[in-house]
Amino acid sequence: MMPQHSPARTRLCQDCDGFPTVAITTGTRTPDGSRQTITVACRTCHGTGRAALTAARIFVAR
Repeated sequence: MMPQHSPARTRLCQDCDGFPTVAITTGTRTPDGSRQTITVACRTCHGTGRAALTAARIFVAR
């Protein structure tokens, strides 16, 4: 019988679903021919990918 693993007890950000930073192409190309990109972080979790527990969530969880 194999042991059952429980999922990690982390709360993913609901807005970015755990993918906090993304690279977006601007449509222009650099002098070497590659696409120019900008990096954008999630505004809710500030690029961490994890959501903070709010007081309501802490109260319900107990």
